[in-house]
Amino acid sequence: MTLRVRLPVVVGIDVGSTNTKVVALTADGAVVARASRPTRRAGADLAVDAAALVLAIEDMVVEVCGDSRVIHALCVAGIGEDGVLVDGRLRPLTPALAWFDPRRHAVFEALRPDLVDDHTFDVDTDPVRSLVGWRWARAQPGTERAAAWIALTDLPAVAWTGRAFLSDTLAPRTAAWRSGERAWAHDRVAVSLGDQNLLPPVVPTGEVVGEIVSPALRAAGVMAADAIAVAGGHDHPIGGWGVQLMVPGAVLDSMGTAEVVVAQSSSARRRGDDHVDVAPGIRASGSTLLLVEELARNVQWASRDAEVGRAIRHLLIGRSAPLPLWESGWFVPGQRGGGQPSYAPDAPVDPRVRASAVLGALAVAGRDAVDAVRRDVGGTAEVRMAGGWVRSPGWIALKAAVNGAPAVPILEPEVTAVGAALLAATARGWSPDPVDALGGFVSGMLG
Repeated sequence: MTLRVRLPVVVGIDVGSTNTKVVALTADGAVVARASRPTRRAGADLAVDAAALVLAIEDMVVEVCGDSRVIHALCVAGIGEDGVLVDGRLRPLTPALAWFDPRRHAVFEALRPDLVDDHTFDVDTDPVRSLVGWRWARAQPGTERAAAWIALTDLPAVAWTGRAFLSDTLAPRTAAWRSGERAWAHDRVAVSLGDQNLLPPVVPTGEVVGEIVSPALRAAGVMAADAIAVAGGHDHPIGGWGVQLMVPGAVLDSMGTAEVVVAQSSSARRRGDDHVDVAPGIRASGSTLLLVEELARNVQWASRDAEVGRAIRHLLIGRSAPLPLWESGWFVPGQRGGGQPSYAPDAPVDPRVRASAVLGALAVAGRDAVDAVRRDVGGTAEVRMAGGWVRSPGWIALKAAVNGAPAVPILEPEVTAVGAALLAATARGWSPDPVDALGGFVSGMLG
């Protein structure tokens, strides 16, 4: 009997707010398998069941390997702010409070008077940040046994290697870490987490954190003997890093629940008054630049009016053309952190007019976000678009009209998961072709 030789692959994982995705990538850059499942919630709660999430990821990893592939490296990217307290055996003691959970606002308001503000942090201080989750977690029962706080995105690799760590693209999302000094703000940690010893070492995204010792993955027979876990981190920077491998110097405009614009800058940038978030560069000196604008929430708000919602759908699918109202000021988008959308008092009530004003205003916000980010990368960097919204032809046409330039979409639907796989491959010493990796096809589908 001839034993079948398994194909060597790396695996990239994207822990999203709604779904978690897994892709397997070959050494030359072909995506050969995919899997996706809803991100596990704690019952009817918005919080994430962290232990169940790790088990689900392990199941998907085994699924993409089947009986024909073997993993040489794994890397996890994903949600930026969520995390859990764990015990001495790295088992979660709490659920992960979702970054969009409404409970964060009350926790933040109670915490805000104790937060000394300055401009040395990498992100704005608001209810989204991890330090709010720290304060909430310490109030949960059973946390007196806590040995560490682990970011939800890092948790699978922590569990697989037995090594606690925090990826350096996630550390800034806490609003208690200064990337320039690579140091924690002791006062902020004290009033939110309480004990800085609960914070694991911060390691560079893309660094090997250890060999995989997971009994579950080893028992499944899908791991190479020397398989490694690679530090991933924040989803959008990792997706942007992958896109920049394909188009050097490019800016990624990723459009899903939010519109996130990201780029790699060769200079070490400090956060200014333009609300551009800053994180360390990935596998390079310099900085990762990030700007987030609300997208889906504004459309959902406008769609409460059924006729406006229908008009928006028709514009997005290209059934009707938008009116050129993007500079009308008739719609004011809600901003990140909970600001309520609104119409201007003089906005007409005609559904097509309102739909055009809504989508036009959102396209302008995206354009301005791109302009703010690419000032630091030369001002004329190419832009590539990704995310679920690129499948809406009317939206792509509107973006092109507002931007005054062609809207160029990326075909690959899972840019972050593929970016994580490219990180894993690079750490393994492989040199996959990023153009093949981000081309949007599973090997074997053509021909």
